[in-house]
Amino acid sequence: MTAFDELKRGDIIWGTDPLSDKGRPMLVLGTPQFPNHGVQLITVLISTKAYHEESLTLRDDDYEGDPLGEQSHVLPWSLATLNSATEVELHMTSLIEERTEDIVTQLIGYISS
Repeated sequence: MTAFDELKRGDIIWGTDPLSDKGRPMLVLGTPQFPNHGVQLITVLISTKAYHEESLTLRDDDYEGDPLGEQSHVLPWSLATLNSATEVELHMTSLIEERTEDIVTQLIGYISS
């Protein structure tokens, strides 16, 4: 397993879902380190449901490693910050930098409008 402080932008993890008691896949977009709090993971949620026209579908060639088992969609408006290793169950795979950058650009569009 990848250590919490070794996770990086583009990694997909199985983490604690802030919206339910179940875990879910999350894409790491940032890993800032703070003097008093250590590393925090800034993530966006990933879903297998494509109910929103603004979700970003992940294609097999978007992955650096193996693709997720089901067709998945990034929800760039659904941010979650994870503060400790207890919130991350496992490292699943990673996205290529270009696709990660597309997702960041979409997120910036949401928070700057």
